[in-house]
Amino acid sequence: MLIRERTEQQEKELLSPRAVLSATAQRDRDEEEDPIRTKFQRDRDRILHSNSFRRLKHKTQVYIAPEGDHYRTRMTHTLEVAQIGRTIARALQLNEDLTEAIAMGHDLGHTPFGHIGEQALRDVCGHFEHNEQSVRIVEVLEKNGKGLNLTKEVRDGMLNHSGSLQAHTLEGWIIKYSDRIAYLCHDFEDAESMGLIKTVDLPDRVKRVFGTTHSSMITAMVTDLVENSLPLDSIHMSREGDETLLEFREYMFSHVYLSPPIMPERKRGHHVVSMLYQWYVEHPEELPEKQKRIAKGDISLAAKDFISGLTDNFAIDLFKDKYVPRYWNF
Repeated sequence: MLIRERTEQQEKELLSPRAVLSATAQRDRDEEEDPIRTKFQRDRDRILHSNSFRRLKHKTQVYIAPEGDHYRTRMTHTLEVAQIGRTIARALQLNEDLTEAIAMGHDLGHTPFGHIGEQALRDVCGHFEHNEQSVRIVEVLEKNGKGLNLTKEVRDGMLNHSGSLQAHTLEGWIIKYSDRIAYLCHDFEDAESMGLIKTVDLPDRVKRVFGTTHSSMITAMVTDLVENSLPLDSIHMSREGDETLLEFREYMFSHVYLSPPIMPERKRGHHVVSMLYQWYVEHPEELPEKQKRIAKGDISLAAKDFISGLTDNFAIDLFKDKYVPRYWNF
């Protein structure tokens, strides 16, 4: 028996009947099976070794080019989501490898400067969603237009991890919660380090239900989620847990994400992305030929693909190159 087959057999014996088994996963293009890794393990590895994943280390989570090395980036956020997701999946006897693969790919499509860059492309193009771009990356853009040929289950979780969308697997539901738990807790810790907020100013219910440290918050949320998701009719927190999570999120938006101290930088990021899109639409000859070929001549789509894949600093350097007089020294 191959190692992969042994793992697949262990999944059948140990996981919940509601778990997705790797042996039943489907790809758009058939492939020869790996002797060691299951389909979901291969998906995780393909994402991990992709160009798009590596670029996440230079993409903003909240703060644009912050001073200091300990603030989160899209990559560290992704790793924290994966860790939280695996903890929940193991506790509920769901498929950890599927959960981790979804986590690794869920933010591949994020633009430079985080959500403000996403909003900028949406404003100038009429439609842009980072979750849809994540799926486009793994289906089309990676491997010079061939894509990564990930399983449908992983792509479904990536697509449906945000907003009002709902994944078709419980593992996908886990990542939707894990994403929110991760960004609220680590953005709170980063904001506190930057002096934007103080623990004492958190809403009373948040302090009472979740605690006041990064660790206590994650532990409380994960524990609530696990205890209330059995017997796996759905993935959800208690009523008080969900209400407190929403109150925490509203606090973070008003005191951090939309706070006056960081709005000037967010507006600059919006301007950089908007102006770069305008430039490449007006100068399509400067777009990479690969981008235009994959977009089948659709210049707007090629520009979106190119700009959304830029890291923060690369986008800033391109903006300077296109719009700032060369004799101005910075």
